Amino acid sequence: MLTWTVDSGDSRTVVTVCGDLMTSDAGRLRTALLKCLAEQPEALLVDLSGMHAPEPHALSVFTAVVRQSATWPGTPVLLCAPTPATAELLAGGGFGKLTVVADLNEARTLLDAGDSGMLMVTDDLLPIRGASRHARDVITDACTRWTLPQLVAPASVVAGEMVANAIDHAGTMMTLRVTLRPRFLYVAVRDGSPEPPEPLRPPFRPGSGLALINASATHWGWMPAAGGKVVWAALALR
Repeated sequence: MLTWTVDSGDSRTVVTVCGDLMTSDAGRLRTALLKCLAEQPEALLVDLSGMHAPEPHALSVFTAVVRQSATWPGTPVLLCAPTPATAELLAGGGFGKLTVVADLNEARTLLDAGDSGMLMVTDDLLPIRGASRHARDVITDACTRWTLPQLVAPASVVAGEMVANAIDHAGTMMTLRVTLRPRFLYVAVRDGSPEPPEPLRPPFRPGSGLALINASATHWGWMPAAGGKVVWAALALR
């Protein structure tokens, strides 16, 4: 049976996976790792020292998570201390570009040597109409502080519409998070509803909240989070 524990005691989340990774487990593990990414840690370290892969195809779960992280939230994902058999599979199994290190200490050393390139602003919002205006004010302040005047208007639209959508369809407390990475400005709103944002799929209604987000952002999406979901958007710096 596959099990895992999550240690998010500091800015780097460590997920320790134990047992046999079967294809039937991949969906559960993917959801768990995405929930960790939804918290936007500085890095996600996956300890594989206690995991085995009797069904090699199931390792593609890590490819899916790394690809999602590259889109949002830009969090480094490091696979740590795989068994020799698992390391060989990861290296030669066609799973794409994965960062595999010998142990957690090597992962931390690698991260310490680099620059996360991340600045972040967060704010908690009540599910009231004034929250959208406040979200736009937070965006304006962040973009001004980070010398991104060209993103004030589109990012304000994105944040305001995300918050309005959460008010209409979730009706819970929200957390607005604005993150600056080397290539993108990320805007994310977390609410307490696990349901997808509405409407989720094209065609978008002209003038609807998600249509405005779709038009303003380089790309956007949503993912499950602990106790709800996160709707995110990325806006290119250039």
